[in-house]
Amino acid sequence: QVQLVEESGGGLVQAGGSLRLSCTASATRFRLNVMGWYRQAPGNQRELVAAITRVGSTNYADSVKGRFTISRDNAKNTVYLQMNSLKPEDTAVYYCNGDYGAGGSYWGQGTQVTVSS
Repeated sequence: QVQLVEESGGGLVQAGGSLRLSCTASATRFRLNVMGWYRQAPGNQRELVAAITRVGSTNYADSVKGRFTISRDNAKNTVYLQMNSLKPEDTAVYYCNGDYGAGGSYWGQGTQVTVSS
């Protein structure tokens, strides 16, 4: 069974601080293609924060460009999100997503990030 596990990194931090999220996906017979981080704040829709392909091409939401960095370790099926210069508006539940192509797309359980002003 495919499973994405958001291991660590969420929590409470003051504005201007940093956090690093990590997420590990199961190994299956399907190749893990795009991995990404999404977030959802109360009353808002889930939105893309950043995504990375297997070969390292990245895509960021305009609101996090220059502050967040996504990376991945293909050997470990793990994706990271380094978040710097955090702002109160970054407060949300952050979800990891892994796309296995024909094998389907799967979500982690979510991790809370709270940035105090």
